[in-house]
Amino acid sequence: MVRITYVEADGCEHTVEVKLGLSLMQGAVWNSVPGIVAECGGNCACGTCRVYVEEPWRDVTGQAADMEEATMEAREDPHPGKRLSCQIKVTEDLDGLVVRMPPSQF
Repeated sequence: MVRITYVEADGCEHTVEVKLGLSLMQGAVWNSVPGIVAECGGNCACGTCRVYVEEPWRDVTGQAADMEEATMEAREDPHPGKRLSCQIKVTEDLDGLVVRMPPSQF
């Protein structure tokens, strides 16, 4: 288990324990973190699980694949660290990760 902190747009923080191998989206949903809608259930199809990864963590979380980029293009969001939380797998290297959420997933 690793500790992940999800920060809502209003600054409210939710630090939860997430099992290795799950996605950040699953960790949020299974811990009832508000702000991650996840309409498609983690299939990289809806874009309602966006998070913003801060610069120091971007190398650790990796780059978005083509399918993820295409899904995110449906939303106008210029934030440079945007990712779909369903596409980030939890590893030991992510212990202490802090991600921020947009004001709306729609």
